[in-house]
Amino acid sequence: MTFIKNIFNWGINLLLISFTLAALWLFCQVFLFTSFRIPSDSMEPELIEGDAILIWKPVLGARLFNLQATMQLKQVDIHRVPGFRKVKRNDVLVFNFPHPNGWDKIEMHIMKYYIKRCIGLPGDTLSIRNGMFQVGGVDTPLGNIDSQRRVGQTLPGEFPDGVYKSFPFDSIIGWNIQNFGPLYIPKTGDELPMNRTNYLLYRKLIEWEQKGSLKYQDSAVFLNGKTIESYRFQKNYYFMAGDKGANSQDSRYWGLLPEEYIVGKAVRIWKSVAPYTKKFRWDRFLKKIE
Repeated sequence: MTFIKNIFNWGINLLLISFTLAALWLFCQVFLFTSFRIPSDSMEPELIEGDAILIWKPVLGARLFNLQATMQLKQVDIHRVPGFRKVKRNDVLVFNFPHPNGWDKIEMHIMKYYIKRCIGLPGDTLSIRNGMFQVGGVDTPLGNIDSQRRVGQTLPGEFPDGVYKSFPFDSIIGWNIQNFGPLYIPKTGDELPMNRTNYLLYRKLIEWEQKGSLKYQDSAVFLNGKTIESYRFQKNYYFMAGDKGANSQDSRYWGLLPEEYIVGKAVRIWKSVAPYTKKFRWDRFLKKIE
C-alpha cells in the first residue's frame, strides 16, 4: 500500500512540475522571447539562410491578441504591454508581413513573418539618394552601407525585372531604389494634408486604420465617401529594409510598417545550420546580431 501511495505521489508531483514548466515556457514565449529561422539571403551578410535567431519581445513590449481568430485569418485588434525601450534606427526586427495577400492592402497573417532592419522611425523624413538611405537630421550610418553603394553604382537597366521601380509605383512621383522620397513617416497624432501625392503615399495606412475606403477623384480625397482635406494618424509607422539591397522585398516596395505588427528585436543567433549540407556552423553559434 505504501508503494502504491508513493507512486501516486510521484505521479502527482511529476504532473505539477510538467504543468509549471509548460506554463513557464508559455509565459516566456508570449512575453519574453521566441525563435525565428532565416529563410533567405535578404539580410546578408549579417544573417544568412539557416540561422536560427532569438527574438527579444520586451523592447516594444509583448503583443496580446486573439490567437484563434488570427489562425482563421481574421483581422484582430492588437494590444501591447509596456516595453523597456523604443525601437532604434538600425535595430533588426521580426514582424508580421503586412501584405500577405498583395501589396495593395495591409493585413495581419500570424504565420507570415519578415526580418528587416529599421531605417526610419515615426516622425522621420527619409530619402534615398544614389542608393544611400538618408534621414533628416541624422548623421549615423543607416543599414548596410556597402550594399547601398552597389545599388547606387548599378545602371537602371542592369537590375533584374521588378527591382528598380519602387513604392508608390506612380509615374508622376517616379521613385526608385536609387532615388526615393522624401517620405515622411507618420507618428501618432500627426496631421497631414490630403492631396494626390499624400493619397498615394498613405492610402493603405489610412484604410487600415479606418477599416474603410480612401478614394481620389476630381482633385479631392474621399474617406468612406466623405471629402477630407487632412488626416490625423492614429498609429506609429516604420521604414524597414534588408541588408542585401538588390534582393530584399522591403519598405522600398510595399511601404511603411505599422508598429502593431512588430514582434520583437533580433538579438542573437542560437543555432546555424547550412541549408544544403545540414552542417552545424559553429562560428555563428551565439553570435550577437548587430
